[in-house]
Parts: sequence; C-alpha cells; structure tokens
Amino acid sequence: MGRFATASLEQKLIAFRRQLHENPEQSHEEFETTAAIRGWLIEAGIRIVSEYPLETGVIAEVGGLQDGPIIAVRADIDALPIQEETGLSFASRVSGKMHACGHDFHTAAILGAALLLKKREQELKGTVRFLFQPAEEKAKGAIQVIRSGVLAGVSAIFGLHNKPDLPVGTIGIKAGPIMASADGFIVEIEGRGSHAAIPEAGIDPIVVSAHVITALQSVVSRNVGSLDSAVVSVTRLNSGNSWNVIPDKAEFEGTLRTFDERVRAVVRDRFEQIVVGVSSAFGAKAKVHWNDGPPPVINDSEWAARATLVASSVGLDPIEPAPSAAGEDFAFYLQETPGLFVFFGTSGPAEWHHPAFDVDEKALPLAADFFAALSVDALNQLNARP
Repeated sequence: MGRFATASLEQKLIAFRRQLHENPEQSHEEFETTAAIRGWLIEAGIRIVSEYPLETGVIAEVGGLQDGPIIAVRADIDALPIQEETGLSFASRVSGKMHACGHDFHTAAILGAALLLKKREQELKGTVRFLFQPAEEKAKGAIQVIRSGVLAGVSAIFGLHNKPDLPVGTIGIKAGPIMASADGFIVEIEGRGSHAAIPEAGIDPIVVSAHVITALQSVVSRNVGSLDSAVVSVTRLNSGNSWNVIPDKAEFEGTLRTFDERVRAVVRDRFEQIVVGVSSAFGAKAKVHWNDGPPPVINDSEWAARATLVASSVGLDPIEPAPSAAGEDFAFYLQETPGLFVFFGTSGPAEWHHPAFDVDEKALPLAADFFAALSVDALNQLNARP
C-alpha cells in the first residue's frame, strides 16, 4: 500500500499538535479545541456533520460519493489537570492544565488521516466518519457520543493511544483485551467514637479500616485464577482530626482493574463481602460506593489481523504489546460494534499523566498514514463480504 504522507503534511500536523498542546482544555470544556478542529476540517473541505447534539467535540465525514459501508475513526481531545514540566517552547499556556496523555497527538494524527483520505475521496467505497470525542479522561465522552446516534450504520470502529515505551515506527496490535476496566470505589466505615485513652468504649474505625484493607489484598490472590489478572489498589485513607480522639468514621477509596467482565463481577462481589464481613466482625457498619468506569477494551481478532497487514504495508513494525491496566472509554464503542484499538509508538520520556510527558512528533505522519490506509482497507474488506 505504501506511505503517502508528505513532508508538508508532517509540518501541518506538528503545527496542529502544538497549537492544541499550548491550549489544553479539560473534559466538557473543549470549546476552543472544538472550534480549532472544525476550522482545520472546513479549510480542507471536509464536511462537518452537525446533526448530532454534542456541546463539544466534532463529527466529520469523508467519502460517501459511492454507496458502501460506514466505518468510524475516533480521536479523544481533552486534557488533564496537571501542571506541565516539559520545558517545551510550546508548553501549555494554561496554568494547571496539560495534554499529559497525548490527546493532542491523537487529534493531530487523525486529522492527518482525514486530510489524506480527502485527497482520495473519489476512490473510497463508502464513508469514513471521524469522531473527535470529548471527555475521555472522565470516561463519559464515548457514552455521550454513542447516545447521540453517531454509530448508526457504522460497521467497524478504530482508535489509538500513543505509547511512550514503544519506539517510533512500531505499532502495538493485539486481539482480545488490550486495556482494563477501570472502576473506582469509596468505602465508608462507621464505628463509635471515644476518648483515645478509653478505646474499649468505642469501635475504632481506623483499626477496622486497617483490617479491611489488609483483607482486601486476598481478593486477587485467592479469587482470581493464575491465567487471569486484576488489580485492587487503595489510594486514600482518611479518618479523624485529633490526636486524642477515636473518631466515629473512616473512609478509604481506590480502584479496581480487570481485563475480563466475568473476573470484574467476581472481584467486585468478593470485595463487598470482605468489606461488610470484616467490618461486622468488629461491630462496625460499612458501605461500598462504586464509580463504574469503562469496561475492558476488547479488540476484534479479524480487524487485528487486517491491521497487522496494513501496518506492514505502510512501513510500520507491528508488535503484540502487553495489555495496559489503564482504562479507556473506547471500550464502550467496542461493545456496540466490532473494531480495534492500537498502541502507537512515540518514544516518550515519561509515562501517561506525568508532568514531563511528551511524544516524538515523527510519529504523527506515521499514524496518519496508518489510519488512512486502514480506512481504505476496511471499506474494501467490508464491501467484499457477502
């Protein structure tokens, strides 16, 4: 298939990415980002689809000149509440906000794919619908886009995430689970306060919490099989405000990650049993509040195989990556239609969500090439099906 991104396109994508990087906007606040993306698309003659009720984000299409299937390509557009520490000449101009997860890279790369496909629009045997999605970091944006009806008629969907630990020129393609479900929990322990010198008069919620948290370490080791995986992490514990008072209540929170919906259900059930049971043994009461995150990202095996061939055809080195325990709301799309989520090598100096996070911009035209080529191949494959 071969590469067809040019040096001039590369410079344009770098300019797109740097403008976005300098002007980060968090989830549901991406108004200037939305306006910038719309402007770039309109300048290229790419049609904006305005029928979907989205306050931020952009839906655009290329193709449709010939009858055929519809596929979708998604990029997320929001930033994080992180103070940038990269020292870049185009670092964030907004204090306390930063594109520390590379969504500026994703957006610029998929814009590049749209520009490349626009030049080949007459050849497209169907329609490529581009979803520039808001609020991925809140795990809410994909649901909003789906509820708008944007997946109507879509036969396959594709997306990406940059991967700092993969070198530029590589692409991580994996059938099955590639990213984890990401649930949050808050546990409230209610005991009975007392003077710290008279602990027998109360029920110490701090001691109860300590025993509960210790017992929770057995959830994975004794309830998840050796061929499966899960993570339960407690990240905050809060109780009391005086050195000589045993408080009434304690609260802790954290996250649960799994790669399988069955394992997810088992772990959540066992988690609640332990919290309530251990607390009860101490005479305390407990409540578990779940913040349901996205499910695991489960890639379609057939599209993974096709993407591997496409990647090689445009000069990329396809590898099978280790799954990431991070969460991604692209998972919601894959519950609606088959598709593929890939990791794109960016040779970054720091991991996602780090103040020093950055990407190697040499990966931009490679990603644009890949998604343009994958879109053409996907339409051809879908047209060839009986």
